[in-house]
Amino acid sequence: MHAMLSTAPGGPETLEWTGQPTPEPKKGEVRIAVKAAGVNFPDTLIIRDLYQVKPPRPFAPGGEVSGVVEALGDGVSHLAVGDRVLAMTSFGGFTTHLCAPVTSCVKIPDDMPFDQAACFIFTYGTSHYALKNRGELKEGETLLILGAAGGVGAAAIELGKAAGARVIAAVSSQEKAQFCRDLGADDAIIYPREMDRDAQKALSAEIKRVAGSEGVHVAYDAVGGDYAEPVIRSMAWGGRFLVVGFPAGIPAIPLNLTLLKSCQIVGVFWGASIYRDPKGHMQNITELFEMYEKGKIKPHISASFPMQDAAKALELIADRKVQGKVVLTND
Repeated sequence: MHAMLSTAPGGPETLEWTGQPTPEPKKGEVRIAVKAAGVNFPDTLIIRDLYQVKPPRPFAPGGEVSGVVEALGDGVSHLAVGDRVLAMTSFGGFTTHLCAPVTSCVKIPDDMPFDQAACFIFTYGTSHYALKNRGELKEGETLLILGAAGGVGAAAIELGKAAGARVIAAVSSQEKAQFCRDLGADDAIIYPREMDRDAQKALSAEIKRVAGSEGVHVAYDAVGGDYAEPVIRSMAWGGRFLVVGFPAGIPAIPLNLTLLKSCQIVGVFWGASIYRDPKGHMQNITELFEMYEKGKIKPHISASFPMQDAAKALELIADRKVQGKVVLTND
């Protein structure tokens, strides 16, 4: 087997395509011949030691894969050799073979392509948990999504529309705005790449104009930094501001705004929620597959690379040039 290994903290260029012995599954594990791996923003952080999870080196990044079960460890009964599965791995996914706990594996529909399966759980799982469990998004409410053209943002657009919400996409370019409209967003707002105080005021005014007099009921912030405050200034009474990610930095929020709006700032830590509420997680996964089979959601893959070109994929993510998802594949 081969894997893209991080041997020292650094950027994508530090990864090395390295041969290793093919692993044998332990008790409760299966070995997966990896067909595809999704690429996500945390992958750009984990190799720099900037993510919550800091695995011992050498390790491969990659938190979600799809492939075929080719070996079973002791005690595995509900999966069989030859089953098509996706798996959440936290790290280790940029590889040709890996062993994963059977509890992290989910069978995929026979007609679901491997590349779509590898881009499914992380983005849709995060966004469904955020909007349903944390944001309690209701039909008829207004949902604003910061960073709406990225992986989790694009998923949030589809899930917001499936929930019956009015969706406003906030992005950094006209091209991304059109991408979001094509996904189903009702409106799109373009924000500047550099945010000073005047730009913050302008963004807040634009959000209020587009959202209308009541304001934003649920805000999905996958950007952070200086973009967060203008959104909170635009919240509806009793609104829910969802903290999803910080590619633009960790924001400093004047908390008097939450009093004036009687709104909530709500953390979204989907990865931890899986282990704290496994039954709720499986219910969400069931609902996501039902929506997929009904055609309400579908991963939008904007770029695909061979697994050994993982550095190119990570650079696209880090430069915030991605619309939808990026995937790595093994022949």
